[in-house]
Amino acid sequence: MTYNQKILICYNQPSIKYQNYSGKSVLAGDNNLQLSETSFSENLGFTIGMLKKKYKHVDALEFNNDIPSVINKIKKYSPDVCFNFVESFKGEANYESYATGIYDILNYEYTGNTMLCLGNCLVKGRTKQILKSYNLPTPNYLVVPYSENVSLINHNLLFPVILKLNSEDASIGISENSIVNNNIDLLNRIKYLFKNYKTDVLIEEYIDGREFNVAVLGNKVLPISEITFDNLPDNLPKIVTYEAKWSEESQYYKNTVPVCPAKIEDKLANKLSDLALQAFKALMCRDYARVDMRVNSNNKPYIIEVNPNPDLSEDAGFARSAKAAGISYPELLNKIIKFATKRKKNGKKN
Repeated sequence: MTYNQKILICYNQPSIKYQNYSGKSVLAGDNNLQLSETSFSENLGFTIGMLKKKYKHVDALEFNNDIPSVINKIKKYSPDVCFNFVESFKGEANYESYATGIYDILNYEYTGNTMLCLGNCLVKGRTKQILKSYNLPTPNYLVVPYSENVSLINHNLLFPVILKLNSEDASIGISENSIVNNNIDLLNRIKYLFKNYKTDVLIEEYIDGREFNVAVLGNKVLPISEITFDNLPDNLPKIVTYEAKWSEESQYYKNTVPVCPAKIEDKLANKLSDLALQAFKALMCRDYARVDMRVNSNNKPYIIEVNPNPDLSEDAGFARSAKAAGISYPELLNKIIKFATKRKKNGKKN
């Protein structure tokens, strides 16, 4: 069946913000460094083709620096639904939520999560505050504000800890050097991140254990995926780095292998599913999101991050979980559009 609705794929113009995305020293000219910015636009034709299997009218619009022109083009096309793939603006992930503000002002329905949800989930420290307010388990943490001169970090966290950029996604800045075991290395890592990224840093107690991705579609948990590290060299910490996601020639990319459905007992699967749904509701997610967790040696899970509007590429984790649930890729995209069309029909924005 082909639908007669007008779908407008909205995505951001690729823009390079950092000289170094991987969180460590790299070879000059490494063309894998900015794939988190360019991957969607490079696969745009494929996405359009998938949607045209279900919809007669599909077009695409790149969000660039000329916002008045972007607004005029949206109004001229007058879509039934904007399929929102905007992840940043001018390379700034903090502006991801602003696109949804444009849709709201223009009164066009759109897929995925709202401005409030996107803004809260992008800031890791804020996400953790919300999770803790709902008594949901998340590792202890500290947010260190950016400073050009830092000489001491006062904290009561237990080592080892992992350091992340507080307001970035796609694992930008995360490498094998992100886990530290003492205060000297902690200070050195903070200085490195401040120098290279000029933004606040989250310090989080590292959960040594298994890692799981729990995809939520609507109000349903899809088959759970585990990221396995079995073949990762012993000298590399078992984490998902920037290279693990984007650099195909790296040890991390080759040896962080997703297994979906995860090979886990029903008791743990039920616990992870329940926590994912609670986190989904606590952060006011809608349509689709992915909740990342680590489980320690005592089988206690901790919520690491909540990812609204996660990567929907056919080879990415969310689509993998959907496939394991018997949902084809075109049907996955169609289901997400249907959430938006139902809101439009009912006159609801949430």
